[in-house]
Amino acid sequence: MQARTSGFGSRALVVMGFAMAMAYLEAACVAYLQRAIGITPARLFPVRDASALGGFAAIEVGRELATLVMLWALGWLLGRRALGKLAWTAVAFGVWDIAYYLWLRVFIDWPHSPGTWDLLFLIPAPWAGPVWAPVAVSVALVGFGLSVAHLEHEGRAAHMTRAELAQLLLGGAIVLWAFLWNAGTVLDGGVPRAFPWLLFVIGLAIGVPASVRAVRRGA
Repeated sequence: MQARTSGFGSRALVVMGFAMAMAYLEAACVAYLQRAIGITPARLFPVRDASALGGFAAIEVGRELATLVMLWALGWLLGRRALGKLAWTAVAFGVWDIAYYLWLRVFIDWPHSPGTWDLLFLIPAPWAGPVWAPVAVSVALVGFGLSVAHLEHEGRAAHMTRAELAQLLLGGAIVLWAFLWNAGTVLDGGVPRAFPWLLFVIGLAIGVPASVRAVRRGA
């Protein structure tokens, strides 16, 4: 049992190390891209019109897609079953996202606080919110992913009922809605001023318990 647990710990450390190194590259690319476009993090909003950015807008979308592909590929290689693959992807994504902001802080002294607003994602529309919001989601992803991956490593499996799956999807949709709350304002060239934190918390409160029950059932 100790050897199996140690093996899992080594694998988790490798995944986290990979995610942190990937976050370093991601943060460096963002720093370079912002310098090339001629903007600073403090002036993300209002977002420039895509036509004014030339090919850089397409490069940014491509960078986001490439990031998702790499994180999913890592999970696919490590997990044995579908949920295990998703679990390792969640771990890598969560660590990458948290480390990304830490590296940006080192490189360009940003974000200034957890309440600093960021343009989080562009697919399928601009996601915007304070830094603490994606970090909170990432912490939940890392916790869920490590728990599920550990169960799989021990020869067990988390089991989610259809009702819990529906609850998880509903919670995720509500969290996504919160991130897209200001999409129209951003697209219209405005500056987002209020994050729907209550909606965000409701989404987490709906989705997280379903994940916890699924993990406990497999333990």
